[in-house]
Amino acid sequence: MAVQALNWFCYLLECADSTLYTGITNDLDKRLAAHNSGTASKYTRTRLPVRMVYTEAHTDRASASRREAALKKLSRSAKLTLICSGE
Repeated sequence: MAVQALNWFCYLLECADSTLYTGITNDLDKRLAAHNSGTASKYTRTRLPVRMVYTEAHTDRASASRREAALKKLSRSAKLTLICSGE
């Protein structure tokens, strides 16, 4: 059985106003730079700077997208617990 590369990521950003933003990407460094330059998201554009506070690796875009949807449904306190636990 072939091992699939974990080349997609679901991530959480903390914005300058302490809000949390959830997204997916296949290049964490490039996406963070895009967020901080104001070109990645309308939401983060007005809340700069942002910092990456949580990431999860996934084998494909579909898996990362499903996890993104699940994370977006979590309460802020549940997201903070996830960030603090690092799981």
